[in-house]
Amino acid sequence: MMAYETILTETRGRVGIIRFNRPDRLNAWTAQLNAEVHDQIGQWNDDPSVGAIVLTGEGRGFMAGADLNDFADRVETDKEPGGEQMSTGSSGGYSTTGFIQRSKPTIAAVNGYAVGIGLTLILPCDVRIASTNALMSIRFVKMGLMPELGSTRLLAQLVGLGNASEMCLTGRMVPADEALRMGLVTAVTEPEDLLETAIAKAEEIAGNPGNAVMMIKELLRKNPMDADLEAVMERESIRDQIARRHPNHAEAVSAFLEKRDPNFDNG
Repeated sequence: MMAYETILTETRGRVGIIRFNRPDRLNAWTAQLNAEVHDQIGQWNDDPSVGAIVLTGEGRGFMAGADLNDFADRVETDKEPGGEQMSTGSSGGYSTTGFIQRSKPTIAAVNGYAVGIGLTLILPCDVRIASTNALMSIRFVKMGLMPELGSTRLLAQLVGLGNASEMCLTGRMVPADEALRMGLVTAVTEPEDLLETAIAKAEEIAGNPGNAVMMIKELLRKNPMDADLEAVMERESIRDQIARRHPNHAEAVSAFLEKRDPNFDNG
């Protein structure tokens, strides 16, 4: 098991909680922080006792972009003949965006600055809840860089192409109330209520049958961008037939008829 230096972790019931823990740097992204987050989520993905995961930050920031020390090193490398090796970026995108999309449900509790990669990190999460203190910006243009990790699609899906274009081209800060109006977040809370609100939402999701939850996540990942409605319905039908044959469906029916809480098998 990896010894974590940049994140704090705990579980509450069926909810895993990850806190980015570089508050002196507003939790700026580093490769080490990324590796630690992936490691912990991977462990919880394999743990049937955990049904949903909350991501948040310590201090005033959720994640204030990438650490600029890493940028400075890269600028120097790119001055050398050949510079940094160029790639399509697909494997890097999967390592973050695809990983979160295929993981157990994630809830981003945006407690402060979510800038650059801090903004792109919340886009593939299943639920995004913000504190009134939150400020969000897809700030890449301010650094002469491109939005990454699928954010030009995911942001437009959430807030519409017009809002996404304006955010990407200006790099401006978006406050929590505006983020709520445009659909970037689903709720806004007072700072002191943020974590408990996110945990409550995670508990609500984690209380559902895990097999159905993961198939719904798969459908929501594949179907919104598929123009073929017949293909969309076929995916739904196949997975519904699988779900009907799972013991969790029978348990849900029995619990309803017997007027009791269901006891789902999430092993």
